[in-house]
Amino acid sequence: MQALGRHILLELYQCNIETLNEPARIESILIEATKASGATIVSHDFHAFNPYGVSGVIIIAESHVTIHTWPEYGYAAVDIFTCGESIDPWVIQDKIASDLGSESTSTMEMKRGLFKMPQGESIHHKPLQGAIESI
Repeated sequence: MQALGRHILLELYQCNIETLNEPARIESILIEATKASGATIVSHDFHAFNPYGVSGVIIIAESHVTIHTWPEYGYAAVDIFTCGESIDPWVIQDKIASDLGSESTSTMEMKRGLFKMPQGESIHHKPLQGAIESI
């Protein structure tokens, strides 16, 4: 089976509480981590909640990176979804965990878009000309 992408679900515990409630800092951490992996950032958006918490998304050419923070619990939930083999999502995971000061993490990696390809053929992560018409 070949996969279109890898999806890492990251649980970060005992993080720096102040950092988890600073939208500009969260945005900077995710952008830096995403760039460190070599991913291509297309756009990003972050939102601060009242009285606390931040949610954000970075859209990358290879899929996305998202975060939701709960400063009151020192906790952040992060999703890292990358397509293709050129980006290592674990680089993003390691940098975010470190920059948030997480003392405890839990991760799960899932393969997404699993297909059994004919012998000798590879799955294509970028569209082929005319591919939609053949579906």
